[in-house]
Amino acid sequence: MKFRRKSAEEQAAAEADASGEVVETGPAGPLDADDLPSADATERVDLGSLLVAPTEGLELRLQVDQETEEVQSVMLAGPDGAVELRAFAAPRNGDLWGEVRPKIAADFAQRGGTAGERPGPFGPELVCELTVRTEDGRTGTQVSRIIGVNGPRWMLRATLLGRPAQELDTSADWEEVVERVVVRRGAQAMPVGEALPLTLPPRDQLVERPES
Repeated sequence: MKFRRKSAEEQAAAEADASGEVVETGPAGPLDADDLPSADATERVDLGSLLVAPTEGLELRLQVDQETEEVQSVMLAGPDGAVELRAFAAPRNGDLWGEVRPKIAADFAQRGGTAGERPGPFGPELVCELTVRTEDGRTGTQVSRIIGVNGPRWMLRATLLGRPAQELDTSADWEEVVERVVVRRGAQAMPVGEALPLTLPPRDQLVERPES
């Protein structure tokens, strides 16, 4: 699978501060739509609350409710993995990701799985395991990696599946996919934790729409 990589950056960029010391910097994104630099030339698919950059080798898929025609989630998927993207309304100066992590872990535990916290490039994240039944009737272990990013009045949740969830030290390309996401919160009042609305893209932007 081929990805478009950053120019001269590796997983963590390093830059010198005024004192001449080297300071490690975190990811440059995801960004709020209002903070997107005017010089940014990245092409993104407009999905309402999410602006997602297409990535070579990955298919952009939308999970659509067939009855309401509402878009439920966005996924970029390839032969060896996928990342699901969802954004939620959050308090202006709060830490929604810090509040929901224990709830996600408790939900996995209730279903007989596990969820362990680890430090990641975007901050604390969860690596989860759950026993599932495959299409051929066998049982297997599904591993997922959940990244949360707090923004201005929003939280982005990215769930990695497949190889990027299992091979944590070799998933920089998938982390770049998350970094390039732009969130458009909107000015409307919404309850904390409610999913930000997603919309179908313009007709000239091809997106696969699998059945729910």
